[in-house]
This record gives sequence, structure tokens and C-alpha cells, in this order.
Amino acid sequence: MFLSVFDLFKIGIGPSSSHTVGPMVAARRFLDVIAGKTGRIRVTLHGSLAFTGKGHGTDRAVVLGLAGETPSDIDPAAIDTILARMAAEKKAGTFDFDPAQDVIFDFGPALKGHANGMIFRLVNATGAVLVEETYYSIGGGFVQTAAEREQSLASNEAAAPLAVPYPFDNAETMLAMGQASGLSIADMKRANEAVAHGEALNRKLDHVWSVMDGCMTRGLSAEGILPGGLKVKRRAAEVLSKLKAEQGSNFIQPHRVMDFLSVYAMAVNEENAAGGKVVTAPTNGAAGVVPAVIRYYLDHCIGANAEGVRTFLLAASAIGGIIKHNASISGAEVGCQGEVGSASAMAAAGLCAALGGTNEQVENAAEIALEHHLGMTCDPVGGLVQVPCIERNAFGAVKAVTAASLALRGDGTHLVHLDTCIETMRQTGVDMSERYKETSTGGLAVNVVEC
Repeated sequence: MFLSVFDLFKIGIGPSSSHTVGPMVAARRFLDVIAGKTGRIRVTLHGSLAFTGKGHGTDRAVVLGLAGETPSDIDPAAIDTILARMAAEKKAGTFDFDPAQDVIFDFGPALKGHANGMIFRLVNATGAVLVEETYYSIGGGFVQTAAEREQSLASNEAAAPLAVPYPFDNAETMLAMGQASGLSIADMKRANEAVAHGEALNRKLDHVWSVMDGCMTRGLSAEGILPGGLKVKRRAAEVLSKLKAEQGSNFIQPHRVMDFLSVYAMAVNEENAAGGKVVTAPTNGAAGVVPAVIRYYLDHCIGANAEGVRTFLLAASAIGGIIKHNASISGAEVGCQGEVGSASAMAAAGLCAALGGTNEQVENAAEIALEHHLGMTCDPVGGLVQVPCIERNAFGAVKAVTAASLALRGDGTHLVHLDTCIETMRQTGVDMSERYKETSTGGLAVNVVEC
């Protein structure tokens, strides 16, 4: 099994990898399917995409994709202009398409392949279907057609595997390969990535961190109210200002460093909630955890350097790939344990690796972090990636640092292994009520509105 670091850390826009990035990718793919044909495009959104699509900007994402835009290349500042043009022209290239009429929210049963399903159709003047394709946004910006979904479920593989030297598909195999080769988890991951990316690997890793850091920097300076109607105030800039004002004071509390860690995570997720440029890590809803812990590493850990950041990203992606392969990173599929929980496990592993942890300690760090997110629901108020999502990323980052520290204090031996924890997360997600899996029909999403 091989899932690239750059598949887990995709560059896109907020607020959601599954509800914004994925639908945009699907819409762009459909344009390729119908190239050279004529007719009207109609799109129906199902399951979680329907129930929380407005809050996540799913309809806007579909329109942008049909405008030919891609998540990695779009300029967030140009989005409103593109949407206004599409609404006025009622065209998607040469195809008829009225965004107000042709993007339909279907609140019936979800499609059978995944909670995040959408059907794209090209119809003629009488409404007869000329071309139809079903897409599933399966979390983290990954998109599959119905046929691809069936194949991946049957084979437990998302795509034909790339031949790599260390094709571990679970933690047990990863540790065994590390012991046999004498290599660290990050070094095995580096060897795998070199097959696809060669000498460009370091440059690409540095670019991922640069985009993460840029997102955080913007979030740490921006103020105002986040869009969506909840009137949630951006807090990161204000908190950072207070932390800086305390510098040199005789009354600084020792836990102040955790405040920095929290504000780093909140800055990223406030920027994500505003629709800014962000890196899925492994999703947009959990995008603040990994960059916050990297920034913590660089700003507060002894001996931190650029090579340590690369080690961090490689080790983190190794853990993220195992989680996605054996369970899920989709909130609509398993709840927020699969998003912030996975992100915290990845960050814990990355930090432990960057600080010189053994393979066993890295695996232990990931397990500790994931274990203490088990059962976490996904119940965003108003269908927006704001409450409780922004603060939840701060807690995921704090748990990651705690997990890495605990693992580094031990020798790597522990009772519950990472593979067991991942399988438990999967089972918990299967048993979890749909009301708590990104539908905003239960939990905080209901009770906050009723209060």
C-alpha cells in the first residue's frame, strides 16, 4: 500500500476537504467526461453534502469546478467574481448551467456508496439524460466515481499500488520493516516517496510547509467575523497579541506555551472557515493540528530545523496513510475521530520522529493521540466548520504534543497497539448514529440552535 505524503497534504481552499475541495474536483472531472458534447449540466447533492452543503459551500464549490477551477490553483480572492460571472451568464463554458436552479440539494436517503455522494448529469432540451456520473467525496479531498468506489471497497485499494521498497499497510508491518531494514519510519517513507518524486521531494515537502505556515500567518493577523451567519469572532490575532504583550513579565504561567500551540491551530482553522488557502492535514476540518505542532516544534523545541520539519511530514503521512487505508479520515463516515483524531495521531508521530523518537515510540505516540479521540462526533453548528471545529483543532494539537512527550518518556512498549486503535475507530464509526456524522442533525448542531 502506498499513499503519498502529497495525497494526504493537498493544497486547496476552505472550509472543507470533503464538502468543498472534493466537490470542486468532481465537477472539474465531469467537464472532462462531457468534453465535446452539448446540453445542460445538472448536479444533485446527497447525504451529508445535502444536509451541511450550504454551510460548507458545497454548491459554490461545484460551480467553481464547472468554471474550470481546481482547489490547488484557485485564488480565494477571485472566487466571488467567478461565482457572479457564472450566475449572470448561466453557462459553464459552452454548456447551459444556472447555478441557482441546476445545483439541487436532495435531502432523501444518502447514496449507497458513501455519505458524501453527488450525481452529475448532462441533459438535452427535453430533460433526457445524455451522460450521468456519480462521484463520492470520501474525505481529505479524495474523490471516486461509483465504479472506482466499488472497486476500492472490493480490493481495499484506492488505486493500483505503486511499487515501492517499503509497502507497509499497517503499523505492525511498518515496525517489522523498520526493524529488518534498520531505517526509521520517516526514512522508509522517504524511500517510498523517492520512487514518485525523486530529487524534487525536499522541495515539495518544503512547499507544503510553506503553504501551511502562510495560512497560519494570515490567520494570526486577520480579525473580524467569520462568514456563515453564526457571527463567530476570529480570536487568534487577539490571543497572540496578548501573549506577546506578556513577554518579559514576571507573572507568566508555565502553561503559556500551550496557549501558543492552541492559537497556532486556531489561526489555521479560522482561515479555513473563511475559505482561505489551506492544506488538508488530512482534512480541512482538521487542518490546524499538524501545522500548529510543526510551528510549536520550530519555535519552542531545542534543536529544531528544516530537516526536522521534513521528517515530521514524512512520519505523519506514514501514520495518516495507515489510518485512511484501514479505517477512514472522513467525518461523514466515522465522525470527528477520523478527522481531528487522525490529525492528532499524525502530529504526535511527526513530533516524536522529529525529536529523535524510535519507530516504536513514534507508533506509540500515534496510538496515544488517536485513542483519546475515540468516539468523537462530528456535529458542526449550522453545518459550518467553526463550532466546535476551530477549538477542537487546538485540543487535538495539545493532545498530540502530550502523546509525543509521553511516548518519548517510554521505551515504545504499550498495551494497545496502533492497529488495534485504528480498527476500534473504524468499528466505532460504523456504530455511530448518522446524526453525529457531519449531518448537523444531532449534538451541538441541534442543541445550540434550540437554546
